[in-house]
Amino acid sequence: MRERTRVFRDRAHAGKILADMLVDFKKVDGLILGIPAGGVPVGVVLAEQLNLPFDLAVVSKITLPWNTEAGYGAVAFDGTLKLNNDMLRHLSLTEEEVKEGIKKTSAKVVRRVDRLRGKRPFPDLSKHSVILVDDGLASGFTMRVAIEALRKSGAAHITVAVPTGHRRSVEEISEEVEALYCPNIRGGMRFAVASAYEFWTDVSEEEVVNILTKFNHR
Repeated sequence: MRERTRVFRDRAHAGKILADMLVDFKKVDGLILGIPAGGVPVGVVLAEQLNLPFDLAVVSKITLPWNTEAGYGAVAFDGTLKLNNDMLRHLSLTEEEVKEGIKKTSAKVVRRVDRLRGKRPFPDLSKHSVILVDDGLASGFTMRVAIEALRKSGAAHITVAVPTGHRRSVEEISEEVEALYCPNIRGGMRFAVASAYEFWTDVSEEEVVNILTKFNHR
C-alpha cells in the first residue's frame, strides 16, 4: 500500500485494514481513543474488530482565517496548547489574530467535549494500553498535541494507528510513542490525507454523534 493513492474505499474500510494489523491487541487491556471528527469512523470500526472500548480524545487544530484546512497550532481536551512557531514566522498574522484563533479553537474543543462526551469522567489511562486513532497524518501537529495531552493524563503506553501518513510525520511521531501502525505511507512535497481514500467527505459533528450512539448501543 505504500506510495499509492486511493487504497481505502472509505474510513470504515481503513479501520478494518488497521484491525488486521493490530490483531494482537485483542489480548491486551486496550482502550481506543479517536480524534474527532475524522478519527471516529476509523476508530469505532477498529474497536468493534478488536472488541475494545472506545472513547474520544478531543483535539482541534487552530486554522488559518483564509484556509480552514491548514492549521498553525492545536488545542486539546485538557487545555494543552501548542503553536507551530516555524509556520507562524512565515505568516502575516497579527498577535490579536493568533489570540482570536486560540480563543475560538479552545471554545470549539470545550463544546465538542460537552456534546460528544458529556459529563463522563475521562478514563484512567494508567490502566490501559492506549490506541490513538485519526484518519491520517499530514503535518502530524494535531497528533503531537493529542499525545502530549494523553501523557499528562497518565498514559504510559500509547500506540498511534492511522490509515495514511506522510513519511516524515510518521517517522517523527513514531519517536514519541511506543508503537505506530500506518499501512499507507507516502512521501513527496504534496500530501493530502484524502488522496488515500476513494470516498472522502468531511465528518460532521452530527455524524459523530450518530456513530457513537450506534456503537454504544451494539
